[in-house]
Amino acid sequence: MDCAICVRLKDRCEGEALENILLAVFLVLFCGRTLVRFGLEKLNLRRLKTLGKTVPEVFKGEIDEGILSKTVDYTADQSRLESKEALTGDIVELAVLFLLLPVLAGRLVHMDVHPIVQALIFFGVLAALSGLAGLPFNLYHTFMLEKKYGFSTITWKLWLADFLKSIVISAILLAILIGALMAFILYLPKSWWLWGWIFFTLFQLVLLWLYPVLIAPLFNQFEPIKDDALRDQILRMVEKAGLRTQGIYQVDEGRRSRHTNAYFTGIGKTKRIVLYDTLLASHTHDEIVSVLAHEIGHWKKKHILKQLVFMILASGVLFYLIYRVAGWTPLYGAFGLDQTPVYAGLFLVSVYLSAAAFFFKPLGAAMTRRFEREADRMAFDLTGTVQPMISALKRLAKDNLSNLHPHPWYVKFYYSHPPLVERIEYLRAMDYKSSKLQE
Repeated sequence: MDCAICVRLKDRCEGEALENILLAVFLVLFCGRTLVRFGLEKLNLRRLKTLGKTVPEVFKGEIDEGILSKTVDYTADQSRLESKEALTGDIVELAVLFLLLPVLAGRLVHMDVHPIVQALIFFGVLAALSGLAGLPFNLYHTFMLEKKYGFSTITWKLWLADFLKSIVISAILLAILIGALMAFILYLPKSWWLWGWIFFTLFQLVLLWLYPVLIAPLFNQFEPIKDDALRDQILRMVEKAGLRTQGIYQVDEGRRSRHTNAYFTGIGKTKRIVLYDTLLASHTHDEIVSVLAHEIGHWKKKHILKQLVFMILASGVLFYLIYRVAGWTPLYGAFGLDQTPVYAGLFLVSVYLSAAAFFFKPLGAAMTRRFEREADRMAFDLTGTVQPMISALKRLAKDNLSNLHPHPWYVKFYYSHPPLVERIEYLRAMDYKSSKLQE
């Protein structure tokens, strides 16, 4: 009996040691993410303060000191708000993990309801807390910061309508995902990760297909582009690129903001080109066509397909990892949980993955910046000139008050596009090289 007690004590000590290690790993990842994020913000703001009064050479004649000063103020205000929101999110996350989670999981386990219902309540509560924590920042950004700099045009009525629609849609999508995943876990315990991965992949593809025709129209009015000359110009370029699209649409984004944009959306038969009405109002035909040529470049270079394939493969690895770890008892003990409901395990694993994923941001950002340069090259091949694209980028920078002096390390972590100065210099070098080859 003494030996049996010794074995139990040894197992308990080993279990507690493992719990402490898991907790330490999380705290290192969590604190590291917070410190790096804070450091990057300070580096970016310090560089902005140092160089913020100098108009880059490529923007001289387009942006004056007054606009540059406004750009610096907007970037600084935006950065500080994002920093406060991130810090609030960190505090809420810690409170959930160490205060709410043990109580919530403990009570749900003892409720006389199906485990799938427990999981839906569990993730519903967490989603509601996250949404409430971010709501003040959303309101301030929309009705204070964006209005201060002349961007926001949204009314309270429209904002509330968007907010309620978003809640309903998010709740439905979350319920479908959680409900299906829990059903696989309960009824296919040995292979749920595989079926969950397959379902998640199909779910994402269906959403990509349905978004342009089902979800987006709930928020905006889409109509065929009214400018016949511009439409014909775009169609000629699309045909030259060898692409098929279901149409060219303009969207009433001006009801919400004066920011400008254009994009491709959908897959298969729902693929379409969308132009903001603000873009149509502020850019020339050649500039708009060059912007769309860039977007077409992404399709021609199969960037969307490559990202989709990467997402599918990466999610498969993550599903298997979660399958191996989510039932691990020390994982629950590390955060003070006496009960081990699998939905709590899913959440805990996601917390680790989220903290760790931050440090892989530079890899993903580097890949997308490379894609952007390739798309710029394709836009040049399609249009035969870089001047409209350069003109469009300058106008976009001016109209959107884009930061012209980002810190290189900030760019490495956060920028999916090359900085504007670097991008314009790349286009100019491309044009110069092409002209030399033709001589």
